[in-house]
Amino acid sequence: MTFSQRAAAPPSLSYELYPPARPEAEASVLSAIEELEATNPDYVSVTYSGTPARRRASIQLIEHLMRNTRLRPLAHLTCVGETRDSLDLLVRQIVGLGVRGVLAMRGDLPQDPEASRGELPFARYLVELIREVEARHGATLAGGRLAVGVAAYPNRHPESPSFQHDVEVLVSKERSGADFAITQVYFDPAHYVRLVAAARAAGVTIPIIPGVIPMSSVRRLERLAVMTGVRPDAALLHRLETASDDAERQRIGVKAAAELARAAFDAGAPGLHLYTFNDPHASIEVIEQVGLPAARTLSTPVPA
Repeated sequence: MTFSQRAAAPPSLSYELYPPARPEAEASVLSAIEELEATNPDYVSVTYSGTPARRRASIQLIEHLMRNTRLRPLAHLTCVGETRDSLDLLVRQIVGLGVRGVLAMRGDLPQDPEASRGELPFARYLVELIREVEARHGATLAGGRLAVGVAAYPNRHPESPSFQHDVEVLVSKERSGADFAITQVYFDPAHYVRLVAAARAAGVTIPIIPGVIPMSSVRRLERLAVMTGVRPDAALLHRLETASDDAERQRIGVKAAAELARAAFDAGAPGLHLYTFNDPHASIEVIEQVGLPAARTLSTPVPA
């Protein structure tokens, strides 16, 4: 059953992009953007982390999206290691570029225990700062608001004492001014259902959008598990390990991601966010298998 058969209102569609890590990767990123633009997503999120050079690359990618495409960038912001002044300046810079959506996250803690964690220890404080900047720039925003998204965790965050604690953190993010949440990756459809049920019971009212990745690489799956603390699906890992070639691995990854997306829509998900790893083909195959509307309006706003 396709999405259009289940409900009249179309879901949101969004992708995550990485800035090119090396100059020689720029052409492939621009090609991916062109292919993803043809699906008319509601927005594309642009990651922001790592070295100062990678951060500059993120801003440059956002500038490219604003100037040369119809795509609406959702700018990632992380507060770890930052001062209030540096973050205030960055939010103002992003607003000045014309960006109207921000994904506010704490970011990964530095490996060096002596390194500064910054003046804002948690994402909810970054949300509050974004709202403060927004309030001072009402004219720039034409009296409107920035759409502020946050992360949600279907599985316990590796630094969290419990899943319920993560739900309480999501409550605090909404109270600080978040408009919507995008989930970390997960591999069991029941985990998204559990998260939404627990969040609603705790008082969360904002949309919770499932984040899904078409995983076609054993190495990437194992690396993702290390980075996020999310245990890989054993059956998926086995299928990828025993696949005959890359084409079969992509079919396996696309099918698994489509199954997660369909289950989330069956559970009432308001949209779908695809972690692309800058590979447009697998993500486009997922939305085709799920049956998301092919013709999407270009006036659909960032979810708020």
